[in-house]
Amino acid sequence: MTGSGTSGGDGGTSGTQRRLALLLGAGFAVILAAITVANAESMMSDFASAGVAVTRTHVWVWEVSSIIAWLSLAPPIWYLIAKVRPPRFAWVQVALILVVATVPVSAWHIGVMIVLRKIFYAFEGQAYHFFGPLKNPLLYEYRKDVGTYLQWAGMAAIAQWLLANAGTAPPSRQEPGATFLAVADGAVTHQVPAVEIDQVVAAGNYVEIGWGTRTLLHRATLATVEAELGDGFVRIHRSRIVRRAAIRRVETDRSGDFTIDLANGVTVRGSRRFRAALQA
Repeated sequence: MTGSGTSGGDGGTSGTQRRLALLLGAGFAVILAAITVANAESMMSDFASAGVAVTRTHVWVWEVSSIIAWLSLAPPIWYLIAKVRPPRFAWVQVALILVVATVPVSAWHIGVMIVLRKIFYAFEGQAYHFFGPLKNPLLYEYRKDVGTYLQWAGMAAIAQWLLANAGTAPPSRQEPGATFLAVADGAVTHQVPAVEIDQVVAAGNYVEIGWGTRTLLHRATLATVEAELGDGFVRIHRSRIVRRAAIRRVETDRSGDFTIDLANGVTVRGSRRFRAALQA
């Protein structure tokens, strides 16, 4: 679908997203610090009530090592949520993927946590034993990890939704005569100006639209989108079109295939079959 429209511009959109990202990051850091302190102090209190001798240093080592392990999982959890959310996958498939992912996530968390604790204890001249008095510590940790993992996944989903909608321009600011794509994203429909689309890539029954720092999933064929966007875009591969004005550099291989540098810094590959269209 095409129509009239524009957005607030690349600078305004990315600036809004950067400010929101900083705000979300700061809020997450504060919450994480508060939870860490609360867990450590609660653990100390529980040990004292039970008459178990444990040093405050070791309690903090346990908590900090766990937090570091979770922080190392933040990028893959973020990536997973970005890739599996609807409409790319049905909700049932999303739920199944998230459940299956609990096993490697917990295994990584436990492994990193144990390694860090062993290093610290070795530095003290002691030995850390993960398999202590608990009958099945792996199952115990796994049950705790599932809850924490789902919380992190939920926060990632909310943050991605907020960031994706932070730079959406209201329809009232659109200029007459400009072409845009109406891209549905759940309950939100993005009005994406063609002049801000860098590339469109086929992805099964969908296309991935490169819009600034974001990638929107749009249910359409590449041929349909190419026809809607018009002559301002050129097909460089059977599964990719790019905006002509976004092309900054073209380097041709001996085979006739070529590499294109886009204005946003992304490098993409093109096929020799479409070299003539690029030169037209």
